[in-house]
Amino acid sequence: MADEIWQLKTVKPKALKGTANILSNGGKNPLTAMFGRDESENPDVQGYAIYVVFENLAEHRLEAVKAIFEPGESLCYESLTPLIPAAAWYEREIQDMFGIVPQGHPDPRPLVLHDTFPEGYYPLRKKIDKTAQVRGQRRMDMAVARGEGLFEVPVGPIHAGIIEPGHFRFSQAGESMLQLDARLFYTHRGLEKVMEGKSVTEALPIVERICGACSVANTWSYCQAVEKIAGVKVPRRAEIIRTLLAEVERITNHVGDLGNIPAGVGFNPAISLGGRTKEMLMRLQEQLAGNRFLRGVIVPGGVAKDITPALADAVEAALEKAAQNVADLDAMFAQQANFQNRIRTTGKVRKTTAIDLAMVGVGARASGFAHDSRKDFAYGVYPELDFQLITETSGDVAARLAVRIRELRESFAMVKALMAKLDQSTDESDLTVNIDWSNVSGEGWGISESARGSDFHYAALIDGRIDRIFVRSASYPNWPAVTIAVQGDIIPDFPLINKSFELCYACIDR
Repeated sequence: MADEIWQLKTVKPKALKGTANILSNGGKNPLTAMFGRDESENPDVQGYAIYVVFENLAEHRLEAVKAIFEPGESLCYESLTPLIPAAAWYEREIQDMFGIVPQGHPDPRPLVLHDTFPEGYYPLRKKIDKTAQVRGQRRMDMAVARGEGLFEVPVGPIHAGIIEPGHFRFSQAGESMLQLDARLFYTHRGLEKVMEGKSVTEALPIVERICGACSVANTWSYCQAVEKIAGVKVPRRAEIIRTLLAEVERITNHVGDLGNIPAGVGFNPAISLGGRTKEMLMRLQEQLAGNRFLRGVIVPGGVAKDITPALADAVEAALEKAAQNVADLDAMFAQQANFQNRIRTTGKVRKTTAIDLAMVGVGARASGFAHDSRKDFAYGVYPELDFQLITETSGDVAARLAVRIRELRESFAMVKALMAKLDQSTDESDLTVNIDWSNVSGEGWGISESARGSDFHYAALIDGRIDRIFVRSASYPNWPAVTIAVQGDIIPDFPLINKSFELCYACIDR
């Protein structure tokens, strides 16, 4: 890799587990991502590969191992999950998409491909036609607890309201939740397959639409990846604008979450205030980008739009009002004893669990796992901003709510500092580096902190076109924690617990 904070080792499949164990440093280095790649058309490889990526938090860099399966070699390897619990979903997805089998995996059920996909169909293999229509049948079992007096409560996949599909199967003893199994990926879009063969600019609108709530974070991660491959440095004013947009997106989502979490208990005044404030911020985003999701601004090489003095005034006015509303919400939450009773000790995730699952974002930091890519990696102008990494220790709904409120205060202050940096910047005509992608080849990665946590993108280019792209959203490593957080709580608390994580379906249905 061209970037100095990526270290990549290449090994044979039989050495994958041992090398991953070394890179994990006894669990101190969280698993960032694990993904497959079909390189059968690459004359230097002619086989399949698995990448395992870790974050070395102490040295602020990524470390990775790549296992290559040579032509004719059995597509099997020793599962990492018994050693690294966070690998569980990744290994199941690799098996679904490439047919590479993790031997000894404790839960080898299909993850992404549902009942209607045929057996032996591996969509991310190069020989699979992305336009082909397939239909089949496979067995999909749910994990449930068995015993006298226990019963099951199925919820979904179709829900009330407009949320996306997900099926939750509760094993109950009375109202207490003993076990939860979640089946997601109902509307998996195959975006990584769709982007194969596209140019860097052709793939950009797809990246922006992976998730409506994390458009900036996904786009910025993608641009980091391809810019690393091209070896370009983004203009300073563009970096300031990117950082500013990321914080506006975080504020909008956190404020929305402050209105969504009390919806789990019917706390209507808070729901209303949170919803009104988010709508105000969505309208601000439309002023900044021409759309409500901040799309079309961040582009490879820089940004496509500047922030004018008039827009800067609009940002200042909207965030001043939002900050006051957040303070009102904070006071409202503190004054309601019934609400506090519902959120304290509910939906607990221990710090050891957060580390084992390599959780990210609010979910991790509320359990005491101090993990934030804005601090862990020097990107944008974050190294110039004096902001506090917010953590709580109780790991419950109350902690996740508190982290959001405290992070909002930090983000409001950061936006003010970024606006001052824009005023000091004089290169207004220099917002983008022009790049000739036709001869750009290589692989790179990008990572940025969304409101839910870090979004990781890996890209491999051949002559400026995408050979492989992998997207790991912040929701992906946090969904497994929801099934643990509910254990021992009562089933009426599930909506509250689920909303306190505020995870995305679309991000994993990529």
